[in-house]
Amino acid sequence: MSGRRGGGAMDLMRSEEMQLAQLIIPIESAYRTIWYLGELGQFQFKDLNAEKSPFQRTYAAQIKRTAELCRKLRLFKEQMNKAGVTPTPISGKVNEIHMDILEAKLGEMEAELTEINSNNEKLQRSYNELMEYKIVLEKAGEFFHSAQSNAAAEQKEFEGLKNVDGSIDSPLLLEQEMMTDPSKQIKLGFISGLVPRDKSMAFEKILFRATRGNVFLKQSVIETPVVDPVSGEKVEKNVFVVFYSGERAKSKILKLCDAFGANRYPYAEDLSKQFEMITEVSGKLSELKTTMDIGLAHRTNLLHTIGFQFEQWNFLVKKEKSIYHTLNMLSIDVSKKCLVAEGWCPVFATDQIQNTLRRATIDSNSQIGAIFQVLQTKESPPTYFRTNKFTLAFQEIVDAYGIAKYQEANPSVYTIITFPFLFAVMFGDWGHGICLLLATLYFIMREKSLSSQKLGDIMEMTFGGRYVIMMMAIFSIYTGFIYNEFFSVPFELFGPSAYSCRDSSCRDATTAGLIKVRATYPFGVDPKWHGTRSELPFLNSLKMKMSILLGVAQMNLGIIMSYFNAKFFRDDLNIRYQFVPQMIFLNSLFGYLSLLIIVKWCTGSQADLYHVMIYMFLSPTDDLGDNQLFFGQKFLQIVLLLLALVAVPWMLFPKPFLLKKQHEERHRGQQYARLDGTDNNFEMERHYDSHSHEEFEFSEVFVHQMIHTIEFVLGAVSNTASYLRLWALSLAHSELSSVFYDKVLLLAWGYNNVVILAIGIVVFVCATVGVLLVMETLSAFLHALRLHWVEFQNKFYEGDGYKFYPFSFDALRDDDE
Repeated sequence: MSGRRGGGAMDLMRSEEMQLAQLIIPIESAYRTIWYLGELGQFQFKDLNAEKSPFQRTYAAQIKRTAELCRKLRLFKEQMNKAGVTPTPISGKVNEIHMDILEAKLGEMEAELTEINSNNEKLQRSYNELMEYKIVLEKAGEFFHSAQSNAAAEQKEFEGLKNVDGSIDSPLLLEQEMMTDPSKQIKLGFISGLVPRDKSMAFEKILFRATRGNVFLKQSVIETPVVDPVSGEKVEKNVFVVFYSGERAKSKILKLCDAFGANRYPYAEDLSKQFEMITEVSGKLSELKTTMDIGLAHRTNLLHTIGFQFEQWNFLVKKEKSIYHTLNMLSIDVSKKCLVAEGWCPVFATDQIQNTLRRATIDSNSQIGAIFQVLQTKESPPTYFRTNKFTLAFQEIVDAYGIAKYQEANPSVYTIITFPFLFAVMFGDWGHGICLLLATLYFIMREKSLSSQKLGDIMEMTFGGRYVIMMMAIFSIYTGFIYNEFFSVPFELFGPSAYSCRDSSCRDATTAGLIKVRATYPFGVDPKWHGTRSELPFLNSLKMKMSILLGVAQMNLGIIMSYFNAKFFRDDLNIRYQFVPQMIFLNSLFGYLSLLIIVKWCTGSQADLYHVMIYMFLSPTDDLGDNQLFFGQKFLQIVLLLLALVAVPWMLFPKPFLLKKQHEERHRGQQYARLDGTDNNFEMERHYDSHSHEEFEFSEVFVHQMIHTIEFVLGAVSNTASYLRLWALSLAHSELSSVFYDKVLLLAWGYNNVVILAIGIVVFVCATVGVLLVMETLSAFLHALRLHWVEFQNKFYEGDGYKFYPFSFDALRDDDE
């Protein structure tokens, strides 16, 4: 690869130079070698056993063993979550424990925890059953007490009637019914228990139909839900007592109870036995409660013991599993005495890797050292940028669009400045910027403690982008000073306003306007503009023209970056037939528009730029009249228009024909003058394989170039228009801020009422935070993201590479398996 850099300094412009290396490792030192390479974190292994299933690989048994340890750790994690026990985070270096010792320890703790849980479940079930039994005893006691009271009342009534002389109105059979021989009475049986309330009506209906109405059912509602012994969940239930006659009826009732999930409990008719049963059940409940509390305390202590070392054990097991997973990617030599590994590593890490291999050989007492050798390959290497905590978030913004191709220009170098600046153009208010800055400074000052904590998804994302938000806040303060807005209120920060009323009373300020009495306001918008009738037209014009200037500048930067890419890869075709015509086309139209804007600002001309640009195409030879900004403008417009027209076929036709010519000359094996640097002709690689003799698809290449040309020509217009979102969002932010200030805060202030003022302040703060600092921040962020991904990066960034993922134990700490 050409254009290589030396040294080990961090460079964001081009990815690190990579090499494909082969390691030949003796089997006795293989484990320790992979271990040390994982600690180094600079080698990405290739899977040399991709055709083998996981069960056919050499270390399948060890992987199975670590998977079993992971299962035990997951069990511990679930139990700790249920008990509300938080594992102690890893602090400092992790103490190494041999896997055999760790396996035995985890096995003992799992057995102990399983036994405790099993005993606790049995005790809990018994406790729930006794609780239900106690409720049945209480409710059924109320049934029978009520029945006995009714029976006693009837007996007294009968005795009263017995003493009265019989009359024609007295019931003839009453005495016979009441004095029936007890030996001839039918003995009724009964079943008591609990049934879920949602099934109680169906239970009653089916019970009536099954026994043909030969039962008597009494139900009572339990006010509070009870814990079901079987499911362990709280369920609303009713206590029932079913009176029946005969064994057939009893059998049917028992079957229906089982079908409806009704729990049955015995009940004695004798009052003395009822009292004994209630006393016995209460005693057993008290004993079970004490036993369960002791068991739970023991379980909590065990989980605290596990939680103290859980993170260390989890890391060690994941580390062990990753080592064997990596060893399974290595191929075994024919002699079965060494393992062969292949993978990518940065060139600057060569010495570190060789030192690591030597250390592993010494520590494992191997008599043969591992061999490190560089392989030659035409395979595209992975992309690796060395970042720090500041540049990481900006690099991830670019990577979310696509990973850079190996050693192509990295947009994140410019994104560090341009992204927060374009955000600030849409968000410009130094009051809001200070609020954002204070919020992000909190994250930055507490980054050490917060980085080791488990945050929510949104907080994790915010914390990860804390330096991006800090830059956005700083630039928002800067653009806020330019717009002269502090929560939409202007201040004379950099001196007095240049404008003043014509007289002291300012009676004609709204009709005749202000007059300039001092030098121009030194920085930003003059505070007198705010609140005037001409404020909106003035700021609209300013922000719209500024958006076009910023957009054309950033698009030009993107095209210039394509030049540096082509130069780095020695691709002369792209320089001559892509970079040059693109620069000519863009600047002939929109570069010229930017020039007109600057000239109009400098000269104070009243020229209509819309008219100038429209008639530049419709009537290029017409006289400009009052719209002429400088001498020779008409001639310059004609030249620029012709250049723009020439640039389109310049982009479209030469490149496909030259690619075809190169293809034919390569096949003939002729020597020719190199037109585009054949060392790294990625255009040819896309359409042509140098090792095969397949036909060169000229039509495909031509269509591809035509699509690229049309996309650029149309994109030059649409992308420039897309930058007007800077003006639109800036205006929306300013107007929203002004509405909240005028219609909420000032309106509440005008009532001279403390309560209304307090409500107004609360509403103003909530609206400012919720709408302007959260929703508007997100909106401006997404629009700035779009401008970088589409309008800027599509000019030069291919983003079709793949990321360098070295084997590293550091990645295991953040990996939730």
